[in-house]
Order: sequence, then C-alpha cells, then structure tokens
Amino acid sequence: MDLFRRLFSRSSTKEPTPAAPAPAKVEKPKPAETEPLGTDTVPVAPLPPPAPIDFKVLDGVTRPLPAEKVTTSKNEHLVFGQSTDIGMVRSNNQDSALSFFFTSSSAEERPDFGLFIVADGMGGHHDGEKASAITTRVIASQVANNIYLPILAEGDDVERPPITEALVQAVQKANSQVITSVPDGGTTATAVAVIGDLAYIAHVGDTRVYLIHKENIEQITRDHSLVQRLIELEQLSQDEAADHPQKNVLYRALGQNESLEVDTLTRRLPPGARVLLCSDGLWSFVKEKEIFEIVSNSSNPQEACDKLISLANTRGGFDNITAILLRVPSS
Repeated sequence: MDLFRRLFSRSSTKEPTPAAPAPAKVEKPKPAETEPLGTDTVPVAPLPPPAPIDFKVLDGVTRPLPAEKVTTSKNEHLVFGQSTDIGMVRSNNQDSALSFFFTSSSAEERPDFGLFIVADGMGGHHDGEKASAITTRVIASQVANNIYLPILAEGDDVERPPITEALVQAVQKANSQVITSVPDGGTTATAVAVIGDLAYIAHVGDTRVYLIHKENIEQITRDHSLVQRLIELEQLSQDEAADHPQKNVLYRALGQNESLEVDTLTRRLPPGARVLLCSDGLWSFVKEKEIFEIVSNSSNPQEACDKLISLANTRGGFDNITAILLRVPSS
C-alpha cells in the first residue's frame, strides 16, 4: 500500500481546503514495523520507486525488424521419377519397374541407398508380364537381404558379399525363378544399386542405362541383341540396325537357360548427374539427343519421365514404355 500511496498521492489539481480538524488525540507513537527472523527482528525496507516509463514507443512509428538471415540446407539427396505405359498398340504391359530409396540422419552416418530395376517381359500374352514381375520382386528381395539389411546391421564385422557379386546372385536367382514359374516366359533385367555416389549395375538384355552429365549423354550398358553383335562385328551400321527386321531378337535374357551370364559395372556418379533406366519401347523411338534435351530441360525427374513416354507414344507407341530417372545431388 505504501507504494501505491507514493505513486498516486500527488495530484495536478488543487484540493479543497479541509475543514478545521478536531482536536487531535495524542497517542503514544508505535514502534517501527518489524519482521520476525528467528530471535532477531529487522526493519522492513521501503520499496524503490518504479523506473520511469519510456513513452517514445507510443509515438505511432513502427520500427523496422532486423533483416532475416536466409540459410541454405545442405541435406540434398537423390531424387527419382518413375513412369510406365502400355503404349498405343499392345493390349497389356509386360514391363515392370521398381524403385526403392533409403536415407537417414544419425551419428552413425549411414550412406544413402537406392535400388532401381526395369525388366521388359517377353513371351505369350501373360507370360512376359509374369516373368518381369517375378524378376523385379526376386532381385529386390535378394538385394534387401544381402546388401541393404547388412548395411543397417550394427558393427562392421557383419559378413556380406561384395555389392557386385550380390547383384549378380540376385539376377541369377530371378532367372531360376522365372524358369520354374513361367517356362514359356522371359525378360530383360537391369538393376542399379546406388550407395552414396557409387552406382553398381547388373544387366541382361537390351534395357538400357544412360548417364547424363553436363553436355553429354552416354549409354553405359551394352545391348545383348543380334543387331548389336552384328554392329560389333562391323557387319551392320547403326542406321541399318534401326530398321533391321531382327532388331528385337536377344541372344541373352532371363528365362532362357539355367546358366546366365550377367554384365556388371561400377560408376562413380558426378554431382548433378542424371541416370536413366529405360526399356526399348523408349529408346527405340526417342533419339539420344531428344532424351538429353528433355531430361536437361525438365524441372524434376518425374516430369522428364512423363515427357519421354509421351513422346514415344506420339511416335506410334508400338511397345510398352518404361523409364526411371535418377538425379544425383549437386554437392
């Protein structure tokens, strides 16, 4: 109460003169207020006056906020798109595609991991689609068990086969399963396992992998086709191969023989590079230059995949069309 009396006892207006006081009753002065503390008493000190209020902030003028600091996130990861289409002629889609990507952030610093597969089935009306579906499923299961899960396991002493060896075993396992389950079916198979900035590739058939970087597009897989063998033997030119009546005949594919040879390669992916997996329904009707332009001018991998398939369909869409496009982090 003393504080409020000090703050508000003064007034700017003159108070009326009070009436003459009655005779004061003389009382004995009271001692100073004390607060018991144990056996001693201490006088209660008066509170200090309040700090003066700065009314400048109420002058109606708003002060500008400090400039915001814009920070750039360095948490870049691989981005991918995937598209498949029946085309304009076929009655069913015998292509199969699978994309799997894993990333984590922790003190253990596990590398990013991705698995991408395209399989182009061959055979009767449903045999081809069954063969390609089995192939993608078996390869993915084998890679998960023999590559991906060991990477997640604690400790560095976990036994696991080399990445390339594990991929070959996965494709060979898929081959055995196709022979058993779809005797009249067959399929190509191209699998890309990305660990950090390394791409491990296992390949059978004529499904292709392109590496696109800066101003260059490079086919990094080799077609296992009759016309490609004739080109390598210099018995056929590239222009002649494009119109050859047996351009779709393969001499190596899953589902043909118990013993299967699998091509493998490992590539370090440059920052900002793109990796395209596609069936022959795409590359047979869209030229490499056109692939490069669409991939380079698209805002994201999914947009590029959709545009590539649309262009193949405008050229007739005579086959099933599948594309998976990966974009590697720029740093």
